[in-house]
Amino acid sequence: MATGFGSGLLKPAPGTWGSLAALAGWLLLTLPWASALAARVHLHSGRSWPLAAGELLFALLPVLMTWVGVRASDLVVRETGTKDPGWIVADEWAGMWITLWPVRWALAEACQARDLRGIILLLGVPFVIFRVLDITKPWFCHPLQQLPGGEGIVADDVAAGLMGIPLVLVAMAFMR
Repeated sequence: MATGFGSGLLKPAPGTWGSLAALAGWLLLTLPWASALAARVHLHSGRSWPLAAGELLFALLPVLMTWVGVRASDLVVRETGTKDPGWIVADEWAGMWITLWPVRWALAEACQARDLRGIILLLGVPFVIFRVLDITKPWFCHPLQQLPGGEGIVADDVAAGLMGIPLVLVAMAFMR
C-alpha cells in the first residue's frame, strides 16, 4: 500500500509514477459509479438520493486513502528506520484523489458524451496542478513534513491536494 501498488518503485520520478497510478486507481473506482449515478440522476431528476450517494462516495475515497496512506507509511517508517523514502507514494495517492474531487461529475458527463478532449483536460489539469504543488511545496505544505511518521509523509500532500481544489475549479471554468 505504501508503494502505491508498486508504482513508487518505478524510476525516475517515483512521485510522478505514483500520481499516475493514483489517477488510474481513482478512475477505476469512481468512473463506473459516477457514470451510473449521473445517468440515474438524469432519469430521475426529481430524486436527489443518487447524487447524495455519489457525493458520499467521492468524499469518502480521499479520506479513506489518507487514512490508509498514513497507516502504511507509518508502518514502513517504523520497520525501515527511514524518514520519508521516495518510494512511498501513498501520500501522492491521497493528495491526487483530493485534487481530482472537483472533476467528478464533469468527467462522468464527458465520458458519457465520449468527449475525448474534455476527458483529457479533466484528468490532465488536476494531475499537473497536483504535481506542481507537490513538487514545489508551497509555504504551508513544507513544514507539515516535520510531523512524525506517516502523518508527516502524507500531510504535505493532503495540503497540496486541498490547495489544488480551487485551482482545478478555476481551470474548469476556462475549459467550458
